[in-house]
Amino acid sequence: MSGPYEQAYSRSISDPDGFWGEAAEEISWYKKWDKVLDDSNKPFYRWFKGGEVNTCYNAIDRHVEAGHADRLALIYDSPVTGTVRTYTYSELQKEVAGFAGALAAQGVGKGDRVIIYMPMIPEAAISMLACARIGAVHSVVFGGFASSELAVRINDAQPKVIVSASCGIEGAKVLDYKPLLDGAIEMARHKPSALIIKQRPEKVATLNAPRDLDWDEVVKSSQPADCVSVAATDPLYILYTSGTTGEPKGVVRDNGGHLVALKWTMKNIYDINPGEVFWAASDVGWVVGHSYIVYAPLIHGATTIIYEGKPVGTPDAGAFWRMISQHKVKALFTAPTAFRAIKREDPKAELMKKYDLSDFKILFLAGERTDPDTLEWAQTALDRPVIDHWWQTETGWAIAADCMGLEYLPVKPGSPTKPVPGWNVQVLDETNNEVPRGQIGAICVKLPLPPGALPTLWNNDKRFVDSYLTEYPGYYMTADAGYMDEDGYVYIMARTDDVINVAGHRLSTGAMEEVLSRHPDVAECAVVGVADSFKGQLPVGFMVLKMGVTKPNDVIVKEVVQMVREYIGPVAAFKTATVVDRLPKTRSGKILRGTIQKIADNEPWKMPATIDDPAILDEIREALEGIGYASAREKEAQPSAGE
Repeated sequence: MSGPYEQAYSRSISDPDGFWGEAAEEISWYKKWDKVLDDSNKPFYRWFKGGEVNTCYNAIDRHVEAGHADRLALIYDSPVTGTVRTYTYSELQKEVAGFAGALAAQGVGKGDRVIIYMPMIPEAAISMLACARIGAVHSVVFGGFASSELAVRINDAQPKVIVSASCGIEGAKVLDYKPLLDGAIEMARHKPSALIIKQRPEKVATLNAPRDLDWDEVVKSSQPADCVSVAATDPLYILYTSGTTGEPKGVVRDNGGHLVALKWTMKNIYDINPGEVFWAASDVGWVVGHSYIVYAPLIHGATTIIYEGKPVGTPDAGAFWRMISQHKVKALFTAPTAFRAIKREDPKAELMKKYDLSDFKILFLAGERTDPDTLEWAQTALDRPVIDHWWQTETGWAIAADCMGLEYLPVKPGSPTKPVPGWNVQVLDETNNEVPRGQIGAICVKLPLPPGALPTLWNNDKRFVDSYLTEYPGYYMTADAGYMDEDGYVYIMARTDDVINVAGHRLSTGAMEEVLSRHPDVAECAVVGVADSFKGQLPVGFMVLKMGVTKPNDVIVKEVVQMVREYIGPVAAFKTATVVDRLPKTRSGKILRGTIQKIADNEPWKMPATIDDPAILDEIREALEGIGYASAREKEAQPSAGE
């Protein structure tokens, strides 16, 4: 007999109306929907059409009205400022209603856009919820983004108001936001009517009247605002995908489907009950911050955490254990790169022994592939379930996961387990047909996508169709490559761009990274395919070593080359690797493999807007020259004597 997971998954695919209609009963509606799934305008599917709802009401007010006013809603913990502050649901309601009134006083109403450019402080979440309260559409831009990138988003979203803070704090560094904001507004064609600034004592901004307004003053002079009813299909927010260049790609999230899906996930995927503490160690600028710092925990009536710190360095590699112990966290959701950083600085998890982790039950990892070595380290150190799960900015929640609230399935290293109910995942070849189990192909999702996934792109239906729905008709193209095994477990091996062609053999760079990460001295790694005139592409490995390693780099390189030969075979043609001090990453922790590849191939490339430290790219260029690759390409560029 099939278990709870199989029963839920089967019903979600065969009877989506029944499955999601039942889940929607957990949400408070002003008006029930006319139809659960409206498929009258394919491929633009709409969930809960005709329904009316308010996301902020479901996240805050209904819990207060249900008698949970004194339940802890939000914990703000900032090791960089030495601050811990808490908000009950009634206190959060007061803050959000107050700022919603301040926005309304600036003429912001239903359908208007508000850009939020914030550090990890409570006002970031309060701003988002305030927009939802009055039916405005927020677009959060990661605090500290360059002026040029912010200007592009201002032009696309055309916000009536921008909300920001005077500064952000990155470790020991104070980032002055006001010059970045002023520069962006000066560059942008569209000009917001007001800029509301939350002043922080670490750096007080100079405000330019009448455009610039002080957060505290506008709240004090405004009347609190009530929740307004919006259509389930109205947009809640726009989130621009990281690394956007040229015309931005604004992912739209609706109100109704988003509410239903996120509420369902909190118990069924994360096994969180109302009143329990859930911590997503991310940033509100990313989709994880939207879904699992701000919205899902509050919609579910749980306690969420805003953490202004790092996994290491604020003050040490025990930062996460201190947080879990102090705030009685039941489940943590973070990126594998955070655990690689902790593992690198504290390989034996000695700092963990200082803290009481008795309330901690589950670790969830997502954001990039969880390599088996990091998974094993976390499992051993924590002695608790470590769950890899896979999703995207576009999807808003997990496509594949071990649904801990339904049924724990045995973890397989390298796999985010099975498709989550609602996601009809299939692995396709170039002819739109499913490939045999175990064979690498393009991972796609059969339409319709479940509630909470993007219904389109902001003001660009054509680009939505062209980007996601055209290459595999009838499917959403994830742009990830991988396979499903005989048990139905999904394996994400690489972006489709990272499946390299070596002498006609399609090989996954992710599989090679798995092998490199097994080496006992390797903390993290990346493998990219670089152009080769003979074989088409060749893999090149970049490795960051663990702290305290004394073995010579060339010995380690020889060992990993041999390991790839043993595990994958000579067909991989893996012969070149180098040791680097660090890898170029986005601020969310994703390794910028595409940028590394362009540098190696001497192709034009643009400095990624999301990079955590641009200077790293110079180090990568030097590393490539050190292994002879750049000089070899320079020789190739010269015509030979016979030409």
